[in-house]
Amino acid sequence: MTYKILCSPLSPMPGLTDDEVVSEMRKMTAFIKQEALEKAREIKVKADEEFSIEKGKIVRQESTNIDANLERKKKQVEIEKKIAISNQNNKSRLQLLERREELLEKVFDDARAKIGETTSDENKYAELLKGLILQALFTIMEKDIKISGRKKDVKLVKKAAEEAASEFEKEAGWPVKFAVDEELAESSAGGVIIKGYGSRITVNNTLDERLRLLEEKMLPEIRESLFGKNENRRFYS
Repeated sequence: MTYKILCSPLSPMPGLTDDEVVSEMRKMTAFIKQEALEKAREIKVKADEEFSIEKGKIVRQESTNIDANLERKKKQVEIEKKIAISNQNNKSRLQLLERREELLEKVFDDARAKIGETTSDENKYAELLKGLILQALFTIMEKDIKISGRKKDVKLVKKAAEEAASEFEKEAGWPVKFAVDEELAESSAGGVIIKGYGSRITVNNTLDERLRLLEEKMLPEIRESLFGKNENRRFYS
C-alpha cells in the first residue's frame, strides 16, 4: 500500500528554507489574487453585458410605450378635434336652418297680410268668393249645399253664391239650392266652407286653408328660389 504525505501550505515544504517558503507563499498569494481579479473582471463584464441587454430591453419597451401613448393621445386629439368641428358645423347648420325658417315664415306672414288687403277690397273679395264657391260646387257636384262664411261676409257670400250657382247650372245642367250661415269664425282670414250630402262631404275653401295648402305645395320652390338648390339632394323630380 502506498501512502502520500500531504503537506499543509502553511507547513514548511521539505527541502526549502524559510525564505523560500515565504517566497513560494507570496507567489501563491499573487496567483490567487490574480485569479480573483480576472474572475471579478469576468463577472463585471458579464454583469455589464446583462445590464446593457436589460437596459436596452427596458428602453425599447418604454420607447414603445411612449410611442403608443403618444399615438393614442394624438388619435384622441384628432377625435376631439373632429367632434368639435362636427359640433360647430351642426350648430352653424342649425342656426342657418333656423334663419331660413324665420325667412320662410316671414314670407308666409307677408302673404297672410296680403290676404287681409284682398278682403278689404270688396269687389276683389266678392270675385274671389265666387271663384271659391264655384270650385267647391264642381268638386261636390251636389244639388243642395250649405255655405259657411264669416258674419261680416254674409252679404258678399250670398251674392257670390248666387252668381256661382247660376254659372254652375249653365255648365252642369241642374240648379243648386244653397243656404248661407255665419259659422265661420271671425278670426278666420275669410273664404268659405261648403258642405254637401248632409254635411258628409266638406270642402274647406277658407283663405287660411288655401294658404296652408299653398305653403305645402310651394314650399320646395320657395326654398329653392330663396336659398338655391339643396347640395345634399342627389335627385330632383
